[in-house]
Amino acid sequence: MANADIGLIGLAVMGENLILNMESKGFTVACFNRTVSKVDDFINGRAKGKNIIGCHSIEELVANLARPRKVMMLVKAGQAVDDFIELLLPHLEDGDIIIDGGNSHYPDTIRRCKHVESRGKLYIGTGVSGGEEGALRGPSIMPGGSPAAWPAVKPIFQKIAAHTTDGEPCCDWVGEGGAGHFVKMTHNGIEYGDMQMICETYQMMKEGLAMTNHQMHEVFAEWNKGELDSYLIEITRDILGYQDEDGNEVIDLILDTAGQKGTGKWTGIEALNLGQPLTLIVEAVFARCLSALKDKRVAASKVLKGPRAKFRGDRAAFVNDLRQALYAAKIVSYAQGYQLMHAAAEEYGWNLNYGGIALMWRGGCIIRSAFLGKIKEAFTKNPNLDNLLLDPFFARAVRKTQGAWRRVVRKAVELGVPMPSVSSALAYYDGCRHERLPANLLQAQRDYFGAHTYERVDKPRGEFYHTNWTGRGGQTSASTYVV
Repeated sequence: MANADIGLIGLAVMGENLILNMESKGFTVACFNRTVSKVDDFINGRAKGKNIIGCHSIEELVANLARPRKVMMLVKAGQAVDDFIELLLPHLEDGDIIIDGGNSHYPDTIRRCKHVESRGKLYIGTGVSGGEEGALRGPSIMPGGSPAAWPAVKPIFQKIAAHTTDGEPCCDWVGEGGAGHFVKMTHNGIEYGDMQMICETYQMMKEGLAMTNHQMHEVFAEWNKGELDSYLIEITRDILGYQDEDGNEVIDLILDTAGQKGTGKWTGIEALNLGQPLTLIVEAVFARCLSALKDKRVAASKVLKGPRAKFRGDRAAFVNDLRQALYAAKIVSYAQGYQLMHAAAEEYGWNLNYGGIALMWRGGCIIRSAFLGKIKEAFTKNPNLDNLLLDPFFARAVRKTQGAWRRVVRKAVELGVPMPSVSSALAYYDGCRHERLPANLLQAQRDYFGAHTYERVDKPRGEFYHTNWTGRGGQTSASTYVV
């Protein structure tokens, strides 16, 4: 008898935990893994005695599902997703639903959605954030794809998702095509930025202020009670206070080379494709790249010289400046991320609910924080808000903190402590608040060497002009104009 509410393919940590989460909320789950021995291990181990059906083939999996059949894949992004789609399609009926819960790149989701729909089936590409603990206890879920599929999966997704303190599920429909995976990609880009800014703050404390791990642990514990209250500040507090069984502070034993899975890079590439200045997040990606060049940095450190200045002044006051600088830069990070989503929505015709996205990120996911409630309020008041920095709450917050922000960046330069994301966020803010930027000179340069033309302040927008700067270039201009 077909009685499973949903099927899940992929029994790695995320898959197992999501199945256990679903079962704990009252759903019967059928599961399959390409290496079928993992199915037996799971059924006889963590799933023993639960309403979980182990299957040894795609046919058996599909046969155990109630209609409309819902099959969720939690497999490695890329070819494996395409392979399982092709394995599933012959066994499904029209109206059945395939769900990709992995970290797929959104153009792949757009393509797969069209392909599956052309075969009479429905497709969802959903971001799932929160790591293994989130998968088990309640993640943030960001579904997009075939709108007709949402009513069938909504009861399951919203029940297994994290919930805010008000009881609202951190899951709602994002939009058509690849919208769900685009929002998840942007989430991951913001995550890169948040993590990098915390790390820069840590390095300034450690190297610039000569603080101990215990002192930093206490600072982050205090910060987690205020406007910086968030999962990443919380775990930073815990990491800085952790000692192994031998009493070693583990943070000091970890090699300073960062890994990455590519979603931050995707965010930067999409920002370039859509013409959006995602400066902070891109700097965070490049900071990971620089960290990975460990041997080259060790060699360079023996040759390259910097300032020998030591911190002089009130350390407690400067730690408070660091808190404010981190908060201001964090606002810029989200402002840039939301601008990217705005641009993508225009490009692809998605009707994104920006306040709803902030709500989805309030719980379960890696960037969850109290701060996101203010973002939801901003978009609830003004759904057409163009830039988060222009919301009255955030405008006041940055105005209040920018003195501290500038002092931190200035001190970082004086002491030679790299803070690329925090400082690039300030440069972006200063760029936004300048009515006039030096791009007039840049356009003159382009016109001088390439006859690329320019617009004039005393003429209507859309009219282009060329100057024969040398008297030798003639009046012929380039046929295309690209900003």
